Amino acid sequence: MLRSLLVKNFAIIEDLRIDPSPGLNVLTGETGAGKSILVEALGFLLGARGSSSWLRSGGERLEVTGFFDRQDFPRELQAQFKIAGGPVMVRRELDSSGKTRAIINSQSAPLSALAALGEGLVDFHGQNEHVALLKPSVQLELLDRFAGHEDLLGETAAAYEAWSGLVASREAAQMSEEERRRRVELARLQLQEIDEAKLKEGEEEELEASLPLLKNAERLKAFSHGAYELLYEQEGSVLGCLLRAERALAELARVDPGMKASHDQLETARLSLEEVAHALGDYRDKTQASPGRLDWVLGRLDLILRLKKKYGPSVKEILAARERRACELSRLENAQERLGQLELELAAAVDKLGRACGLLHRERMKAARRLAGLVLEELKSLGLEGSRLEVSVELEEGRFARHGADGVEFLFSANPGEPLRPLKAVASGGELSRVMLALKTVLAGADRIPILVFDEVDAGIGGAVARAVGRRLSALGETHQVLCVTHLPQVACFAESHFHVLKEASAAQTTVRAERLEGERRLEAVALMLGGRQATSASRRHAQELLAASRAPGPLR
Repeated sequence: MLRSLLVKNFAIIEDLRIDPSPGLNVLTGETGAGKSILVEALGFLLGARGSSSWLRSGGERLEVTGFFDRQDFPRELQAQFKIAGGPVMVRRELDSSGKTRAIINSQSAPLSALAALGEGLVDFHGQNEHVALLKPSVQLELLDRFAGHEDLLGETAAAYEAWSGLVASREAAQMSEEERRRRVELARLQLQEIDEAKLKEGEEEELEASLPLLKNAERLKAFSHGAYELLYEQEGSVLGCLLRAERALAELARVDPGMKASHDQLETARLSLEEVAHALGDYRDKTQASPGRLDWVLGRLDLILRLKKKYGPSVKEILAARERRACELSRLENAQERLGQLELELAAAVDKLGRACGLLHRERMKAARRLAGLVLEELKSLGLEGSRLEVSVELEEGRFARHGADGVEFLFSANPGEPLRPLKAVASGGELSRVMLALKTVLAGADRIPILVFDEVDAGIGGAVARAVGRRLSALGETHQVLCVTHLPQVACFAESHFHVLKEASAAQTTVRAERLEGERRLEAVALMLGGRQATSASRRHAQELLAASRAPGPLR
């Protein structure tokens, strides 16, 4: 679980901390108070793209820090960062220039580590996901995620890669001689350009690290020389004075043995300073201004930048592009001789890919029935008793892709007697929110992501349906830590921890704070959510009833 979240200089937040509990945690407050900013900050912490526009006015750097339970960390990250105890601290910073820095337990971490952490720890559901749910590609991904088709998808993707490579080889063999010659020439030129650069992985980072040393070589030499002289070389140097003091202490110790410990301490300090002085002398002697080396490094970085623009965002990607060009060149140069053999290999590859797609299709059909049944049960508990849902899986013969040959679409009917139609054609905003919540609930049990974040999942609903959503989120809190931004008192009353986010404006600047509400203060907040700007006796009674009912056992509907 997430133990603590600390946010500094993020948008309108100056310095804010929340300590979520296990179970359901809700964030309430007026529109624009900063609730969704906290969700955005958590996403930034776990690898989402940052923006310098998030930096609070007047701040030099924004920081987001989270403390997580160790057992939730992916094992490969535990090994990489030598995580032995918990909780684990994760921090990400962003400065005014747009540069970010990530830290895991006091160790620098690449952004890829945060992204991997985010994928394994937290499942975000925001309002924009309603739109994503309408895409058939997303529906296909959800079905495979539910069914755990990773192995079948891997086998199908491997068969697809083999097939598509053979198709490309056959096309190369069948193309005109002029086109083949043109592509061979282009591939050779690109290979030559990359090979002549003689790139090495990690080279760019080494060059960038050496750049400030080369640019400031004269200053570094002057500083090291000045420090060396003060410590060792000039008349009245620190070490000369220490040596005389040490000799005086030695004489003292001969007469008074009680001073021997002081003499030994001074001797140790002098020897340590001698090591520092020798190191400074060596540093001074080897530090030389080298305009030629500086020009070479700058030119090398410029060359790498030009190659990155052509072939990929990193040296690793450039080298991978080189291997792809080499394979393409080999296919093009040997295409004519292999045409007959290619036809035989292609027939075998089509058969293998077809069998892989067929197996994946049959497994998807089974999973589709299970998924539809489970989601339908959830929808009934969320106030859509008369709804129907099916997951359509159709095999599109010959339309191969890395993920198989299936087209998947969710078909939905909200009311009895209405025909099943594509979800995007029939669902209202409130219905779509509940379908997404039902899917998240079913998928949460399948992939066991420990933290679920819902940003206004209750949009477009109210009344009894809102209570059903709150009870469902509370039930999810029994197996997950849930963070939910909500405007509905029917949802807020089910929380284990209730945080009220409020914005305070002064003449100088706006600040945001979050308060954990308990007892009478929570009752008052729920009453205000019910009654508008001012709580009334009626809204307080209603709030008491909601809070009491939320603690009573009962069915999820």
